[in-house]
Amino acid sequence: MLTAIEFPVTIDLFGKTFLLHPFMEGLGMFMGMRYYQLLKWKDKESLGHTNSLLIVIAAALGALIGSHTIGSLERPEELLSAVSKIRYIWLNNTIVGGLAGGLLGVELIKKILGKKESTGDLMVFPLIVAIMIGRIGCFYTGIFEQTYGLPTECPVGMYLGDAYRRHPVALYEIAFLILLFISLQWFKRRFIFQNGVLFQLFMLSYFNFRFLLDFIKPRAIILFGMSTIQITCLIVIIYYIYLLKNAHIERKV
Repeated sequence: MLTAIEFPVTIDLFGKTFLLHPFMEGLGMFMGMRYYQLLKWKDKESLGHTNSLLIVIAAALGALIGSHTIGSLERPEELLSAVSKIRYIWLNNTIVGGLAGGLLGVELIKKILGKKESTGDLMVFPLIVAIMIGRIGCFYTGIFEQTYGLPTECPVGMYLGDAYRRHPVALYEIAFLILLFISLQWFKRRFIFQNGVLFQLFMLSYFNFRFLLDFIKPRAIILFGMSTIQITCLIVIIYYIYLLKNAHIERKV
């Protein structure tokens, strides 16, 4: 039974014990990149090899910076009181910041290159797979990282390493991502749309979900009853609503 799991779950390698979480994050990134490479191999190159490589690098760098920046700003008091600010920033990260930072990195490099083509559609399903695998690691870490839910009396509550039944938010997110994967595959088959729309729908859907999910997670209120992650989500949501209102989407006949 899942409730009998001893958190955090670890694995033994080469005579040493490691948390399962970073292993699953690494596996998620590996599987996501392999999936992306497969899709890229089947796709006709539209931006050129050099430009595509620059965009991938910009996305990765932006994601790295955004992930640690937003992650470390989740709890400003802890950041300010940390003995080593650099170490605190490095140890705190969030996928919300990673996606937002990656978006900024891509838009910046596209402006530098003078490219207006929408990009990102090929990354949608690899990203979903990578995040899902990573969330398995989050779940098996229990309450020992800031990826757990608030205490709850509802039937889905689980013991994640302390005396409280909590929302298993990592499992909620995995379930949502499975539904999102299926929904976007259906959308891709049934509709004709311009480049970039699939990625825009993914971002809008995921950030809406994360905005709501954080209400049942421990969080520091920053502004208007929202956490740093929720404020970031709201900004991204507004941005993609603006983009999608002008999108051309037509049902296939």
